[in-house]
Amino acid sequence: MPVSEPDGGKPFEVHGDVPAVDPAAGLPESVDARKRAVPRTRLSVAWIGICGAALAAVALIVFMLQNTRPVEVSFLWLHGTLPLALALLVAGVGSVLVALVFGVARMTQLRRLARRRD
Repeated sequence: MPVSEPDGGKPFEVHGDVPAVDPAAGLPESVDARKRAVPRTRLSVAWIGICGAALAAVALIVFMLQNTRPVEVSFLWLHGTLPLALALLVAGVGSVLVALVFGVARMTQLRRLARRRD
């Protein structure tokens, strides 16, 4: 059933057992606690990041334990034998470092440009 806003705004729908709520009065006690908006905080975002990093670390450990077969690696003048997982890990870390260098260079470039405009 459509209900009009107290300030004459657009009508909104009320569904099922959820009572109409006056925004100035706050939420009634009968509204489920899950429907209340809880703001995100920096700590909650950090917690989600830590959980994601822990899951990634577990997956990486499983990958490394399953790929211990030695492979021959040649890079420039270096030649040797490494476990497959270690070789892939070194390659991945190297690519992340290259991406970080380019990212830092771009941020530095943008900061200098922003200072010149001020």
